[in-house]
Amino acid sequence: MTEHEINQDIYHQLVSLLTHEEARFRIMEHEPVGKCEAVSVVRGTRLEQGAKALVCKVKGNSVKHHVLAILSAAQQADLSKIAHHFGGLKASLASPLEVATLTQCVFGAIPPFSFHPELTLIADPGLFLQQQEIAFNAGRLEKSIILNTEDYLRIARPQLVNFTR
Repeated sequence: MTEHEINQDIYHQLVSLLTHEEARFRIMEHEPVGKCEAVSVVRGTRLEQGAKALVCKVKGNSVKHHVLAILSAAQQADLSKIAHHFGGLKASLASPLEVATLTQCVFGAIPPFSFHPELTLIADPGLFLQQQEIAFNAGRLEKSIILNTEDYLRIARPQLVNFTR
């Protein structure tokens, strides 16, 4: 299966889930952009609305855990807070191979949903403050989804964890 076919599967899985759950969302097609600042301009959304997805691994204290951490694109993650939340000693960003295996996406295209049983979804509550909609790449660098915040929380059900700097 090619990278394009894998990304297509995540895209279709995501659109199918949102449609089935009667979410309020819209799809945008645009030039392939992976950087948060650039894609927010292309989408016509504020940087604060961007749902940045980081795949992390937590280690130490007999903990070995993979986490999909979602935060506002305007914020920076404090990985030590993620490690502490899961009882580990440290957290780091996952390797490109781990990212591809756990998300079936390339960096920059990861949606704020976990479709892998070994990837725990957390979100920083700051993303949802004063945001009626969040925006994110939909498994592909050239497709974005703008999704109602309440629908995201209802469907994705992330653990809410404060982990920004």
